[in-house]
Parts: sequence; C-alpha cells; structure tokens
Amino acid sequence: MTLQMKFWFKIVLHESDLTLPKPFAHTVGRLLSVQKEEMTTLSDIGVAAAINISSALLFFVAFAILRLQPWNDRVYFPKWYLKGLRTDPIQGRAFVSKFINLDWRAYLGFLNWMPEAIRMPEPELIDHAGLDSVVYLRIYLIGLKIFVPIAFLAWTILVPVNWTSTGLEGAHITNITSSDIDKLSVSNVQSRSERFWGHIVMAYAFTFWTCYVLLKEYGKTASMRLGFLAAEKRRPDQFTVLVRNIPSDPDESVSELVEHFFLVNHPDHYLTHQVVYDANKLAKLVNKKKKLKNWLVYYQNKLERTSERPQIKTGFLGLWGKKVDAIDHHINEIDKLSKEIVVERKKVTNDPNSIMPAAFVSFKTRWGAAVCAQTQQTRDPTLWLTEWAPEPRDVYWRNLPIPYVSHTVRRLIIAVAFFFLTFFFMIPIAFVQTLASIEGIQKAAPWLKPLVTIPFIKSFIQGFLPGIVLKLFLIFLPTILMIMSKFEGFESISSLERRSASRHYLFNFVNIFLGNILTGTAFQQLSSFIHQPANQYPVTIGTAIPLKASFFITYIMVDGWASIAAEVLMLKPLIFYHLKNFFLVKTEKDREEAMDPGSIGFNSGEPRIQLYFLLGLVYAAVTPAVLPFIIVFFGLAYVVFRHQIINVYNQEYESGAAFWPDVHFRIIFALIVSQIVLMGLLTTKKAASSTPFLIVLPILTIWFHSYCKGRFESAFVKFPLQEAMMKDTLERAIEPNLNLKGYLQNAYVHPIFKDSMDDDTDDEEILSMDFDTESAIVRTKRQSRKNTPLPSRNKASSLSLSDGIQSHLEP
Repeated sequence: MTLQMKFWFKIVLHESDLTLPKPFAHTVGRLLSVQKEEMTTLSDIGVAAAINISSALLFFVAFAILRLQPWNDRVYFPKWYLKGLRTDPIQGRAFVSKFINLDWRAYLGFLNWMPEAIRMPEPELIDHAGLDSVVYLRIYLIGLKIFVPIAFLAWTILVPVNWTSTGLEGAHITNITSSDIDKLSVSNVQSRSERFWGHIVMAYAFTFWTCYVLLKEYGKTASMRLGFLAAEKRRPDQFTVLVRNIPSDPDESVSELVEHFFLVNHPDHYLTHQVVYDANKLAKLVNKKKKLKNWLVYYQNKLERTSERPQIKTGFLGLWGKKVDAIDHHINEIDKLSKEIVVERKKVTNDPNSIMPAAFVSFKTRWGAAVCAQTQQTRDPTLWLTEWAPEPRDVYWRNLPIPYVSHTVRRLIIAVAFFFLTFFFMIPIAFVQTLASIEGIQKAAPWLKPLVTIPFIKSFIQGFLPGIVLKLFLIFLPTILMIMSKFEGFESISSLERRSASRHYLFNFVNIFLGNILTGTAFQQLSSFIHQPANQYPVTIGTAIPLKASFFITYIMVDGWASIAAEVLMLKPLIFYHLKNFFLVKTEKDREEAMDPGSIGFNSGEPRIQLYFLLGLVYAAVTPAVLPFIIVFFGLAYVVFRHQIINVYNQEYESGAAFWPDVHFRIIFALIVSQIVLMGLLTTKKAASSTPFLIVLPILTIWFHSYCKGRFESAFVKFPLQEAMMKDTLERAIEPNLNLKGYLQNAYVHPIFKDSMDDDTDDEEILSMDFDTESAIVRTKRQSRKNTPLPSRNKASSLSLSDGIQSHLEP
C-alpha cells in the first residue's frame, strides 16, 4: 500500500468524529498490515471488501442492541417524541427493564429496521419529513438508477474488452506500476487499437442514459415541488416579500417610507410590514443569558443530588479568583443581564440608527406577493429590491442588518480566501505527508532523532499523527465553509447551506479527485519519470490515471461504506444526550432540547454524494471495477438515511427542494469531466481516428443542461401566478372570515425580541409592543416626491390626483 493510501485511511475513516470502534479499528489494522505495497490483486480487493462488510454488519448489530434499550429510545427515535407521537418506554416498567430490554426475541431481527425504513410510502414521508428530505433521498435513488444499468453494460462489454487486451505487458510502458485490477481498465488496451470504439460507444450510451435519468428526475422534482406548494398549508412566507436596499429619506422613517411606497405601488394587495432591526448585540445578550440559565440548572440539580451548595471561582474559566456560591452567583449574573436586555431592547426599538434599510412586506394575497417578488419595483434596478421571503424558521437574522452594497465586496473577499484555501491545501498535505516518514522528521529536526527511534513514539508518529492532523482539518472544513458563507451575507439558512455545499464540492473535486490523480500519480511514478525520455511523460500520465482506481475503491469502502454504517450508530448524539440528560435536564422542554439531533446537514452531505457521482461517471468507461462499490454505497446510504429521516433528523427549515438545480448541475459537471478524461486517455493511446468522435459529447451535454435549465429551473425560483390565484381563491371560499393580518402581524418579528420578552414581560405586554408592523395611518413629514411617485394616502395636504386614482387609493 502506498504512503498516500495509508494516509487517506486515517483521514477518511468515518464521519462520527470519535475514536474508532474496535471492529473498524481491526478493519483498518488488517488493511494496513496485510497490504504492504498496494492492493495488487482482485483477491486483495475482495478481502478488503469482506472486512468492510463485516465491520458494517458489526455496526448494525451494535445499533440494533443500543436502539432496543429503553434508556436510548429518545436518541434513536427523537423525531417521534418531538411530534408527540411516542411515549417513553421506561414508564411503567420494572427497575431492570427500564435500562435493559430483556426480550431476547427482539435481538434476533437486528436488520428489521431496513425494511421498516423502506416501507413508508413517499407521499406519507413528505407529510412526515417535508419535501426537502424526500428529494434529498432521491439523490441516492438517482445514483442507483444511473449506475446499475451502466455497471451492467460496462461489465458485459468493456470488462471483457479490457481484460483480453495486453497493453500493460508492452515494453514501452514497463516502468508503470500496475496491478491485476488495472487489467480491467482501459490502460490494458494497446495503443491505436480498434477496441477503443467500444469505449466510445459506451461513453455515448452512458451519457444518453445519464441525461435521460436527469431529465425525468428534473421533471419529477419540479412537479413534486409545485404540487407540494399547492397543497401546503398556509405559511407566512407565501404572503411575504423581503425588500432590500430601501433608499433613505430625510423626511420619513424606514417604516413610513415602506408603507407609503407599497400603498401607492401595490394599493390593492399591500397588508402590513415588519422593518428589520440590527439586534445582533441584543442576540448576544440573550444567548449569554441562556447559557447562564443552563449552568444555573446544572448547579441546582447538583445541589439536589449532593445536598451541598456548589462553589465556583469567578476568574478565567473558573480556574482562579474568588470562591463564591455558584447558585447565588449565577442568579445575580442573570439579573444583571436581564436589566441589560431590557435597556438594549428599548434602544433597538427606539433608535432610528438600529433600523436597517430592509423590511418584510406582507400582502393580502399570494398573487400580490408573487407579483411583487418577481418584478422590478422602480426604474432604478438597484433600489427597492424584492425577493421571496424565507420562511421564518429559515431566516438567518444575523445577516439581515448587513448593508446590501457591501455584499459584492464581501463575496469578492471570500472568493479570494476560498481560492487560497482550496489550491494551497496541497501545502499542508505535502507537509503532513513528511510527518509519515521518520526519515523526513530526522532530516527536518535532527535533534528529535533519539526520541523518534523509541518504538512507541515511532509507531505513533507514523501511524496516527498525520491522520489526526488532517482529519481534524477535514472535520472543521464544513464549519469553515459555513463561516465563509455567513460572512458573504446570505439571508437564509438554506441559501447558506447551498453556498457552502457548492464550495465543499469544489474543494473535494480539487483536493480529493484531482489531488489524488495528479499529485498521487507524480509521486507514485517518480522513478518511472526519471528513467524515461520526456516524450513519454504524457503516455505515462494518461496510463496512470486509471491506475488510481484501486485507491478510490478503498476510499469508497472506508469513507463510504464504513461511515454510512457509523451514521446509523449515532455514537456522538448518544453520548451527548446522556451527558445533558444527567447534568442539565430539569424539565420536559430541557429534555426535548437535549435529544434534538438537528437537521441532516445538506452542506456536508450533498457534496459527499456528488463526489461518488463524479467517481462513478469518470471511471465507468475507464475502470468499470469501481462501479459495484459505488452501487453498494448508494444502496446502503439510501436505506440508512431514509431510516434517519423518518426517526431521527428534524429538518430545520423547508425550502420546497429549492436546491435541486444545484444537484442537477453538479451531476452534469461530473459527466463533462468524465468525457474530457476519456478524451485525454484516448489521446495518449494514439487513437487519433476515434477520439474526435468524443468531442461532440461535452457539447451535447452542455446543450442538454441548457435545455433543462430553461425548461424546469423557473419552477424552483418563481411561483406561477396561476397557482397563486387558485390557492387564494380556494382559501377565500373555505375561510371567508380569515384574519390574515393577525396571522402575519408578528410572523417576522426577530426571535430575539420574542425570547427576551418571554423572560422579562408578560403576555399582554408582548402583544401590545409595537414593532412597526401595522399599516395604520402614518402622518407623513415628506417634503418631496423623490421616492414615491404618488402622494401617500395618509398625507393631509396631498397633491391633486385624478378622481379614479384618488378613489382607488383611499380606504
């Protein structure tokens, strides 16, 4: 096994961010010890696959045992508890049965959860988990739909063509390090061979089939989205538009200006609005108060258990300083913060400088909101910018105060930062790889020679240190990319995740795919380059690219199979829940917060899926041996994540599958990369007569993407006026007396105001507070008409208008 192969074993072991469980540690140890150089034979691949499958089964057995224990029920079925559809199995049981399930029959069907996960029909799953979760699962189904037929064709046609050739036995490439599995690849076909026509025909077949599946899925997803929006219950975002870059007016406040503008330009449909406050400082105070309350609960629980009042030190991290009573100290700190919160809240609501040039504007009908969100409001395209408001759960409130004009500068800064992060990541890779070599350490730091020669230290440095360093970086990579997206200023969590996912995919493409093919090839074949003429370099590189298939097969097994099996085990949530339950939980609300697992993590999960699409499409015509491992990944992941979505993950927001155009584009991108790679390989094989026939494939693929974009993408960015009118008409017929204004009035009030008021005011005070949501009469101070083409209906001495317009605007 190569140094890089060992390296990646330690980097991509699993996604649980915890120490390896013993079964999987044994797997890795077996792979690292048995394969000294490389997985050179098909039997080696078989052994590695058998070990990984065994480890996955052990994970499933452990999962079956843990999920059957009553005290773990809230960890493995939290979604049903949050919906109020499941009760605690501990209640009413004998003492021992509260902790251990004594029914031995329950342990026999340790894989019963798999058919249970598949049994729920898709419409019911949409009602249960939302359209976002269902369409996310369909990405795995697309993988199966694409690669199962492709694998059948490749193994039926291409594998015999490759296996019966003798290209790797030629004297002109004897310097290439090859293996038995490479005989299944295009590298084993002789140069100028007529057999390359088989690969070209299969490339066309693979492209047409992939495009056909994508076309059907794009249409299906667009139809599902429109049907979901049409059947969806009433939500505030259906009536609301986010307005940005509101111009300043010396005579009116932002709230007055918004009201006048929409009363004039949308007189029949404007209902109410909510201005955006810069409440970030208030949010910090409220969050700090929540943390102090958690500590107070912890110390109060500790007092109940020990009957001794806990003591803490007031210095840094409680390490030094004056010793005080922990409960009294936290009560005093909470009281101080409560007073600061009241002062800050009044400052935010009364200070004009805290009101940002943005607002949530609500309309009487969905039709009116659709017209406003999808049209230009003024002749100046940079002012009064409108877009559909995210649903209240989806709003990222911290970014709303960011001035719109700074977005361009922020995105330029992040683009430069991401470029350096992506393309200079090879520098730490190269540095950390030197740590895997004792000789490299001795050369860089001779004074460490006596230390690194100690067997234990030597084993730790070579076996664990490089993997730990890089694994830590890769663990924090999604967080780093999310911070970058937040800095750019996106206003919704869904858009933040989509942007972060795009960057994560680019990072994987450069550093995992290209990084291992190009840099891996260069280092692995260094001796070959030294001992051959320069005109052979392109041939060596072109031939060595498919030789990396064995690396990616192992990568798929370790990163894909094993980490998917570890996903269902949920070790980290299991540990965290029991720690919180023991130390912090005092009420049922506390217990719900402790067991909430969060959402599925689109920003880190989807780029990982796309990497497997890339590997499958690139190697389909190059080394078909990769495809069965890809298929196993998609099948296993579909079942596991369907189970997790049904029982565990609680979606943070619902965007109606707005991410689908990004998914479609990345699969198209992978398809084009696969076509370019095949053209490059055939060029190095001197297949001059057949290679030109591949040039048309990228052109057709780009045309296909353009067609799909024009045909379906509008369904994901716009809402048809016809659908909006139908839904409005139906709602008026069913609920003619609906108080829509009361429903929308506080929908987009900053949650920090609600959280802070819950602690400091009673319900009547909360309802009576004014957040500038009313469209009541506002006495204007305007002396000019530069922002409103017609006078406000609230102005006493308005300019004369035609009778028709005047009567139309007056209440």
